[in-house]
Amino acid sequence: MSAPKIIALAGSLRTQSFNQKLINEAARFALQTGAEVEVIKLADLDLPIFSEDIEAQGTPADAQLLKDKLRAADGILLASPEYNGSITAALKNAIDWASRTEQGAVPAFRNKVVALFATSPGGLGGLRGLNHVRDILSGIGSLVLAEQLAVPSAFTVFDENGQISDPATAEKVSALTQQLVLVTSKLS
Repeated sequence: MSAPKIIALAGSLRTQSFNQKLINEAARFALQTGAEVEVIKLADLDLPIFSEDIEAQGTPADAQLLKDKLRAADGILLASPEYNGSITAALKNAIDWASRTEQGAVPAFRNKVVALFATSPGGLGGLRGLNHVRDILSGIGSLVLAEQLAVPSAFTVFDENGQISDPATAEKVSALTQQLVLVTSKLS
């Protein structure tokens, strides 16, 4: 049995994003379980705001790249910041581009197992936004794990190297990551 291929993605463009730090840690834990992991940073992709007029001229190269990487993956580790009780425009836009299908192509999110994470400085840890992400991904064919993790008080969770300094939080991130790897291993 080959190692499951996992994409790790955070829905933030900010350089010092807490959600990017969180997904980097989830990716590290997934690597420790034997999965193949690729971290994709939305800030590294040139994704215009989705428009069918742009799409009619040809899918932008980075949108196609994202779509291809998601299609090749078995699972997705996804951290979503919460903006005004929902997901970021950057994440929604990336999902919109990646969910578009070409003639005869498999939709990028169909049957992909997804583990949802969020963190924020607030007391709910981004929890409200995860419901929206779950609805969107479920609606386009993803298999979103029932378990999810919202980490509050983000300012106190990460050390100067971006690693989780709280052992209880690290254990929760590791456990959800292991669950994703286990499920994708059984399906791949």
